[in-house]
Amino acid sequence: MKFFIDTANLDQIKEAQDLGILDGVTTNPSLMAKEGITGKDNILAHYRAICELVEGDVSAEVIATDLEGIIREGEELAALNPQIVVKVPMIKDGIKAIHHFTKNDIRTNCTLIFSAGQALLAAKAGASYVSPFIGRLDDISTDGLHLIADIRTIFDNYLFNTEILAASIRHPMHIIDCALLGADVATAPLSAITALLNHPLTDSGLQKFLEDYNKGNL
Repeated sequence: MKFFIDTANLDQIKEAQDLGILDGVTTNPSLMAKEGITGKDNILAHYRAICELVEGDVSAEVIATDLEGIIREGEELAALNPQIVVKVPMIKDGIKAIHHFTKNDIRTNCTLIFSAGQALLAAKAGASYVSPFIGRLDDISTDGLHLIADIRTIFDNYLFNTEILAASIRHPMHIIDCALLGADVATAPLSAITALLNHPLTDSGLQKFLEDYNKGNL
């Protein structure tokens, strides 16, 4: 499983990179705004800065919702760096744009996926990634993990090359469950990733080892 970090914060990206487990970054306009990054030029410059920090894919989201606008913005984003994957919303013009991008060797991430049918359409159009938002489904009392399982089955049935990028991850068990179900990628906040490090038995075991070592060296 690949680990992406879902943020626009450069310090958090660097921390995840320093762990040696980071495979890529996803971000969006809301995460950019959270870091105080607004305005087209500043956003494009920030994408370049992210690409300089990581070696893997960086999902950069279009703002337009019409076909011409999505294509125009997507081509501009893709020209920033070969690492850029154009993040396109799951709408009719988004699917048309993904088909266009695929024909022109521009990689895409179809975002805001909430059903297996949406994921199937995106894969048929040639999306590099689909992003099912499991946490948001959980929020409305729907099993987000069940969606991951359904998409995995469909993609395996027909040998789609599209990767399942589990998004809207809220906690470390989401990551574990997605790994068990065969998601190709999990994108998560740094807190969910670093929470995987923690276990009380590790803490108590290490404390006991150190106590025993110190007893022998008094």
